[in-house]
Amino acid sequence: METTYYDHGTAAERWERARMFFDAKDYTAAARVLGGLVEEVPEQTGLRLLLARAYYHSAQLRRAEGELRVIVERDPVEHYARLMLGRTLERQGRQEEAESHLRIASALAGDFEQL
Repeated sequence: METTYYDHGTAAERWERARMFFDAKDYTAAARVLGGLVEEVPEQTGLRLLLARAYYHSAQLRRAEGELRVIVERDPVEHYARLMLGRTLERQGRQEEAESHLRIASALAGDFEQL
């Protein structure tokens, strides 16, 4: 199997490459690197969350939603994933669905004024 630039190197090197792409706002390239990493270690929330953020910022909203739902299903009190899921649903015009996730995120953050 031939490797590409996106999946070349150790997991740590690819993580650094993904962070570099993300920090440079090349979200599509970051997602390409992170997608392979998430396949290798699907239990790593940090990788999956960064992949969801890369998808969100590159307007791949259905993919972002899918990754965020996996995180929230595994860890219902993951505040940032809840917030991002709400924002992702909002960007898709699904305001009613988004509201419950945004309320939960506010409660988890201790921001009870938003409730």
